[in-house]
Amino acid sequence: MSDKIYEIAVVDDETEILGMIQKYLGKVGKYKVTTFSNPVVAVDSVEKGKYDLILLDIMMPQMTGLEALEKIIEKNPSQKVCMMTAYSTLDKVLKSHKEGATNYVMKPFSSLQALETKIKNILDS
Repeated sequence: MSDKIYEIAVVDDETEILGMIQKYLGKVGKYKVTTFSNPVVAVDSVEKGKYDLILLDIMMPQMTGLEALEKIIEKNPSQKVCMMTAYSTLDKVLKSHKEGATNYVMKPFSSLQALETKIKNILDS
């Protein structure tokens, strides 16, 4: 990874998760993090090239992560998206891959360092 500051959007209805990720990645110094607790607002904010990566929760009340993913990829087919879920089922993981997700990560995270490593790997790919 270069000295570039990466733009990351985090979409999750759990404000604790949003705060934790934003605080940790902000301290790393390589990331500018924008958080969204509502996936509808997040989808509306997506423009081509705006975010280097979107971390997107699968289970949210306003719109599922899979629905949001579909709309995000429609707007920007090359957008890198990493799905986050505490309720991983094989069919949801396969569907998210089919819909254009770059990767996925399980919640709760084993550690925030592990999440950052996953992010680095996605951004480097």
